[in-house]
Amino acid sequence: MSDLHLVYKNDIHGPWDSTTQVIYLGMGCFWGAEKKFWPVEGIVTTAVGYMGGTAADPTYPMVCTGSTGHAEIVMVAYDPARIDVFDVLKVFWENHDPTQGNRQGNDMGTQYRSAIYWTNPEQETVVRATREAYNDVLLAKGFDPITTELAPAQGKQFWYAEEYHQQYLIKNPNGYDCHAHTGIDLPAREALAL
Repeated sequence: MSDLHLVYKNDIHGPWDSTTQVIYLGMGCFWGAEKKFWPVEGIVTTAVGYMGGTAADPTYPMVCTGSTGHAEIVMVAYDPARIDVFDVLKVFWENHDPTQGNRQGNDMGTQYRSAIYWTNPEQETVVRATREAYNDVLLAKGFDPITTELAPAQGKQFWYAEEYHQQYLIKNPNGYDCHAHTGIDLPAREALAL
């Protein structure tokens, strides 16, 4: 597997600067989800993989059966001196539909579920606050409640997906990039109890 990220020109496995923080986000098909973070200032690197399931060393065909319980995940490494986790989560909430359960648009199955796995207490606080605020806004607009799985990353292995999935939409510029989204903005940070 090539470890060089085609956008960031660094190793997708690290090591990165010691202050770099990581959060794991499931937004449906990971090809398009990963691309949403590339233009965002302060992101150190991204990678796609599988998380939240039971099988060791899952492969794409295994995950697609739904039998392993894994979700397609984007690992987002970011520099907290340049971007706040709130802004990372703004990209997350606004670029998929977190109310659809085990699907995103035409993609159906447990691997397409919305999920957030945090790696520190500050992230958890912001995850829970943004989820509550966004859920209130979506309900007021007639959407179903948010179904996003929220859990600590601790104890959950992130398995890097196969090389051809990494930065897929750079390698395949006309590739499949289906993403449902609500069209609703996350309330401003100042409106949240943070």
